[in-house]
Amino acid sequence: MGRDMSMEVRVEAFDALGKINVVSEDILLQTLSKRVLAITKEKRSLGQCPAEQFEILASNVAGVLVHGLEDEFYEVRKSACHSLRALTIISAEFAGEALNLLMDVLNDDSMFVRLEALETMLHMATFGHLNVQGTHMHMFLGTLLDSNLLIRSATRKILKLVKLSNIELFRLSFDSLIENLEKHPQDEADIFSVLFHTGCNHGKFVVSIINEASEEIDQASEGKLGFDSARVAALLVLAISAPLSHGEHVCSIPPRIFSYAVTLLGRISRALTDIMDQNALLAYLSQCSISTTFSATDLNIRRGEPCLPVANIEIPNDTSNEIDGSTRTSLQQEKDGASKLQSWTMREPLELAAPLGGFQVEVHDEVMKPINLILAKVKDIWPSIHSGFTNEVLRTLRNLKEELATFTSDSVGTIGAVAFTLQYLQVIKQLAKVWEHFLPAKKLCSSGLGELDLILGKLDMRLRELRSRFTGLSMEQELQILELVLLTCTLRLCKVEICCHFATLKKLSTTVSRVESILKSATIEPTIFISEVGKLLCLNETSRSEASCNPFKFKELLKHFSLSQFVLCGRLNQIKAELTIPDNDSENPLPFVSRLPVGIPCDITLHNTSNENKLWLRMSMDDESTQFVFLDLNLFGSSDEVRKFTYVAPFYKTPNAISFTLRVCIGMECLFEGVLSVKKYGGPERELTYLCQEKEVHLSMIGEH
Repeated sequence: MGRDMSMEVRVEAFDALGKINVVSEDILLQTLSKRVLAITKEKRSLGQCPAEQFEILASNVAGVLVHGLEDEFYEVRKSACHSLRALTIISAEFAGEALNLLMDVLNDDSMFVRLEALETMLHMATFGHLNVQGTHMHMFLGTLLDSNLLIRSATRKILKLVKLSNIELFRLSFDSLIENLEKHPQDEADIFSVLFHTGCNHGKFVVSIINEASEEIDQASEGKLGFDSARVAALLVLAISAPLSHGEHVCSIPPRIFSYAVTLLGRISRALTDIMDQNALLAYLSQCSISTTFSATDLNIRRGEPCLPVANIEIPNDTSNEIDGSTRTSLQQEKDGASKLQSWTMREPLELAAPLGGFQVEVHDEVMKPINLILAKVKDIWPSIHSGFTNEVLRTLRNLKEELATFTSDSVGTIGAVAFTLQYLQVIKQLAKVWEHFLPAKKLCSSGLGELDLILGKLDMRLRELRSRFTGLSMEQELQILELVLLTCTLRLCKVEICCHFATLKKLSTTVSRVESILKSATIEPTIFISEVGKLLCLNETSRSEASCNPFKFKELLKHFSLSQFVLCGRLNQIKAELTIPDNDSENPLPFVSRLPVGIPCDITLHNTSNENKLWLRMSMDDESTQFVFLDLNLFGSSDEVRKFTYVAPFYKTPNAISFTLRVCIGMECLFEGVLSVKKYGGPERELTYLCQEKEVHLSMIGEH
């Protein structure tokens, strides 16, 4: 079937091949060779199976995977790569032979095939079956310079897992990551993360490299080079990982190096959100900067739990710098005894105990941990958004939403975290839809710009809800939301055809002011994107010329944006409302007299509101005429978590009709928004975010009731 004339049949055949659970290792090896192997001939001669049966079986499977990987259609090659993913777990020897073929696949013309090959290698590494030889390294590391973000990201995931057996290989990997950083600065956070995890797995090599480069780092601290140098920044990230190495040797990184790393605190902390937050990182660097010598044992790190599972990489004739006791990957056992791949995202944070002066990485409760894993997966789909795989992204977001819906904790803080995460998924969904309009290959139809404006409006609305409806966010979390607001404004300003540039520039300026306030008070280092937006805005305000508002300059900013991982910690409260109209439906309408006011009885429950919140009752008719009624919260009790009251809202615009329907809901002013140029019928001064679903109120004229 793998050689069938139909491309679709060949794809299905390789898909089915990848689902095989039990198979002889000899047969597996035969699929990688077009000629019958000597070992299988020997087993035939020993009578382990009937000769005729063996010859038929061997001829049928001989080289089938090779043919698949060489197929003229990329769909077949991709399917063959995918089938290797499961088969390499069955046999380590088969995995080693298959790796030779996968290295050749890294030169495939199709990005989809190259990506599938890397995903297969990642799967092999997770199970400890990735044994890359030194002759492979140049070809493998070359993918770090691929023009496609997905390819580079997949390669870096593999590097997090590998165990390098020789310092020369370690240097080669380090230099390749530096080249990746210099060519694609938007990858910085992910590259820093790889360097840190790699350093944790290779402490001895890190100490050697840092001691050799200490003079270079010192020169940077004196302003001769500057920490903006990609190489120096990477060396600092590598250096601070050494104390967390699981080796027994004493770490001898000079303490001053850790002081230098504090100057990159914001950039490094964004890369290490899977391990520690910014406060924890600062405490760690401070402790290390005053120590002379220390080891992993002194720091009381949990032994036997590396930052990530590791796989071996070896070079031929290796006689020095060999690593003893290489750590193998662990398999999480399911109840039925089958081995289940433990997701690379499900890694435990490192815990630093009492010797660090009370510093300990926060461990989330049983619900917050999976929520943060979902948020980590959201960050991982950014390369797909950036490359325009919108359908795949939307499918992933739907799956994450379904996964989130299974959380049933009754904890108030957890309920808020779940609601926040759902809202965040909606933001990313709209962002993915917007982003595809800015890809070079996107061809907009006549209604495309109207569609883009509509999606941008939805994105604005979702971000308003994130900013206004949740309390308990840290400054760093608020900064991440504000960065998305800046991105939305930038996307609007990229399109000449979209109107309201003045209003967007005003919003951009207001948001930048709030960002600067946070950066100043929280001593957080801005992302490259935030810095570049600030520079361009400053240029606009200085020149105030049409040239400075050139959409192409704003479009240039997009290449600096990369989605940061959102990490929830502490308690989040959601501001929400419940609204009911008692004893009212189409069969029991409220009576009214045409042209006279009518009272609308409302049973209202408010959650987590304060008297500073400005709430409005919005009442709209089918003809889109709207009336707002202000809800003075000082009249309805104290600022408790939950407060209930009944309010009769006057509606003045009763029509000359036998019956009509009102749509009623509760909205809250977004105090961070600018004042509206035209107030809505004496209503709110700023944009509203709505706290509940609209309720229909049925009314019927007296006499007709």
